[in-house]
Amino acid sequence: LMVLAAPRGSVASNNEVSADGAAQPDERAADRTLINSDGSRFVPKDFYPKFSWDTTPRYFMFGDMSRVLRPEQVRFIAGQTDFLCIEKSHGMEELGAAELGAKHEAVALKKINPDMKVLFYFNAAYAWPYTSYNRDFTKEHIDKAPKLKAFLIVHPETKRLAERYGAYCFDVLNPDFRDWWVETVAKGVKDTGCDGAFIDQMHGSVSLRPDKRAEIEKALGEMMAALKKQMGPGKILLANNAHNDDSKHVYPVSDAIMFENYATVKSSKESLLAEWEQMLKHAKDGKISVFRLGVEGTGRRNLKPNMPELSKEKAEFALACYLIGAQPYSYFMYSWGWKLSSGALVDYPEFKKPLGPPKGPYKRTKPDGWEFTREFEHASVWVNTDTREAKITWHKQ
Repeated sequence: LMVLAAPRGSVASNNEVSADGAAQPDERAADRTLINSDGSRFVPKDFYPKFSWDTTPRYFMFGDMSRVLRPEQVRFIAGQTDFLCIEKSHGMEELGAAELGAKHEAVALKKINPDMKVLFYFNAAYAWPYTSYNRDFTKEHIDKAPKLKAFLIVHPETKRLAERYGAYCFDVLNPDFRDWWVETVAKGVKDTGCDGAFIDQMHGSVSLRPDKRAEIEKALGEMMAALKKQMGPGKILLANNAHNDDSKHVYPVSDAIMFENYATVKSSKESLLAEWEQMLKHAKDGKISVFRLGVEGTGRRNLKPNMPELSKEKAEFALACYLIGAQPYSYFMYSWGWKLSSGALVDYPEFKKPLGPPKGPYKRTKPDGWEFTREFEHASVWVNTDTREAKITWHKQ
């Protein structure tokens, strides 16, 4: 289901704030674009995407291993967002390597929407062999590439190369690997003409070496800091799930954090409440948040046959969960997976309705309850995260 749309317009204000963070009643007071829910002001970096509350601020992330986007799909996506990532294997079969797919889409999207910020995907834990840089991390080629083989973890029990999801596991404790990884990701960003990198899997395969948790966490932080420096000024580093405790060394050097919530179990009422508070922390720290929810009731191994219809039925709850905790530079992603066919091309009319900035923080109807409300300029939001019900009342059509 596709429609064509014009690129989203967006502006960011320079509201004056008082010493306690409250907006000053000058001619710009009506523009609350950058005011956080606690009254403080978000201070964006000059290389961040443009941000607007005009409609729901959205982030996209998609890939199709077989081919690149068709022109009408480029136009559709460019009309929905200013901020996205090209997934790890996109365009590989058509163009020969995933970095070529990312480069192709960055050019195509920016031609329609020059403000678009496009991120290059790379994994910090798994050696996916989709780019030309790491195509030798396969059973057929790894023994012929001893330098690369030395970058992989040997399973402590089988004594063979460790695997997860069909990919070998990087050894983040190997300093030579970290140097190679930093150079490779930075090269990928440069080669593709992308605006930064989305880095996936921040755990360092610690489950294989739990006794080295502290070392692994520190090494990951050093690796991400080196990447941020190597990419050069003006590039975005988005770290997936870096709000978790095991990424405490990654968080300080990241510009953006994704809450992945890849299954319903990851978006429990307790988890959602914690993430809303973390979104405020990110905003106060000047970091972008990407709040991603999968379609309610689905997960990696529980996809339903009636997509995208089910995703449309469940969209109100997911959007309400985002809106309750949204801050300036918080983006919403909604999908039932990471493929191009998993939601990126679905038209959700409510995501394009006039929204306007929030009028204040969310309210919890009872101190120990799970009903929450929040007012926006053009919408009233109610959600019960215990019963998984929601209602968004739109005031301006």
